[in-house]
Amino acid sequence: MRRWNGWGDEAIEFALNEDALGFLATRIGNGNPVADASFEQACAQLGASRLPPHRLIDTSPATRLRNALGQSLPDWLKLRYGRIGPAPDGVAFPESGQEVRELINYARLYGVALIAHGGGTSVAGHLTVLDPFRLTLAVNTTRLCRLIHLDQQSQLATFGAGVLGPDLEAALRAHGFMLGHYPQSFEYSTLGGWIVTRSSGQQSLRYGRIEQTFAGGVVETPQGTLEVQAFPASAAGTDLRELVLGSEGRLGILTEATVRVSKVPEYEAFHAVFFPNWQQAEAAARELAQGRMGLSMLRLSNAVETVTMLALAGHKRLIGALETWLSLRGCRDGKCMLMIGVSGGKAQAKTAMRAALGLCREHKGVHIGRMMGDKWKQNRFRNVYLRNAAWQYGYAIDTVETAVDWSRVESMMHAVESAAETALAAHQEKVHVYTHLSHLYAQGASVYTTFVYRLSGNYEDDLVRWKALKHAVSSAIVDNGGTISHQHGVGSDHAPYLEAEKGAAGIAAMQAVFRHFDPEGLLNPGKLVPPQGLAA
Repeated sequence: MRRWNGWGDEAIEFALNEDALGFLATRIGNGNPVADASFEQACAQLGASRLPPHRLIDTSPATRLRNALGQSLPDWLKLRYGRIGPAPDGVAFPESGQEVRELINYARLYGVALIAHGGGTSVAGHLTVLDPFRLTLAVNTTRLCRLIHLDQQSQLATFGAGVLGPDLEAALRAHGFMLGHYPQSFEYSTLGGWIVTRSSGQQSLRYGRIEQTFAGGVVETPQGTLEVQAFPASAAGTDLRELVLGSEGRLGILTEATVRVSKVPEYEAFHAVFFPNWQQAEAAARELAQGRMGLSMLRLSNAVETVTMLALAGHKRLIGALETWLSLRGCRDGKCMLMIGVSGGKAQAKTAMRAALGLCREHKGVHIGRMMGDKWKQNRFRNVYLRNAAWQYGYAIDTVETAVDWSRVESMMHAVESAAETALAAHQEKVHVYTHLSHLYAQGASVYTTFVYRLSGNYEDDLVRWKALKHAVSSAIVDNGGTISHQHGVGSDHAPYLEAEKGAAGIAAMQAVFRHFDPEGLLNPGKLVPPQGLAA
């Protein structure tokens, strides 16, 4: 059973041992555990549905609550404290594009706002009901999930857009293929969600971001059906895929998606390398990314993230022995860990890894083999469960991510971390903050920062703290020339900072496109860009 007020499966726990708790207490103080509201208490916060009856719509409080929010920290605060606020008046579960059209016609008839809901993993406020006075319907797409067609010769697969990551990969692997798109939310996020938020998977160096794999699809809009054909390439004017990518439910509801798939690789491995300091680690990572060696993944942790991962790993004696050995090799305080992945033919992949490790040695990198890499792969979708465990002990965890050119990577990292510390210091609180580069390119890298800080035990105070933190780090991103989102999308949380990136003309152009397909403003109103009619 999936948690209704946290991450993932109720049966899966991420244990925080005494050493890990001591590590956090030393840095930011003892946590303040919160008494969570019950599911029944949260359901009782929802008023009666105001929707006219429809055969596809479930108006029960339990279903509405499970489809009301995502996984952002404000969403967690609402769920954990039982302060739900505005919620959908009902939830529909269409099983075909025709039923999606039926729901759009229903929405036009009664003036109902529609919020497309896939796996509910958004961390940017994509799913929040912003207008409490407007009738709102959540359209859950997860029954649009079958493999519609597989063209093995062209390596194209067409799925219902609501297919979950594990089901998509299982369907492809039955035929010897894979998509290879692995965001941390993989187990609960959907293909359609990846596309409309421009998602990036952990092995994007080999398999690409979702914009490289998305070939075409079908979108149901209030103005009719938009069919985006899949071509190897085209010079025929505007690429309609680009209208769909990153549209966040404002353009229409994606019902089918065709993606470019690959053969399952013969060989895959992940190796860990430690560097004495950030400067040497970043230089090595940059050269690896610019060398185009055929790697599938590069993930570089700064010194604080490295020590945090080692502290949370458990196996105290083993980690202690590793740290002693690394110290003898010159990796002491300030050491940074780089994870390197290869996938493909065995000979080719091993050659790429040897070349990568050779370059790392030139930058004083110390290779420790596959043990930590194997452990990372085993837990790649489990580490997010740390949020549940931290909350249990009275700590909040939030993240922010951006992307910048290599010349700005280090300064961006320091600016975001410093902004977080300053923001919470104003509330007499400390924050444990650390950063990694999760996706590397020849031009630059994503900069992904995690914040751990204490809960207050009061909903209003915790929301104020989050708002202060979010504004500070988002402003730091904008001020230092970064994109407001590399992989999480915009939603409502990042929308105030989008114009700094797109400019007034860009925002107006986006609004004009959405207004063309949705003239009545029915689709996810208020997200990504301001509501129609407010364009400059």
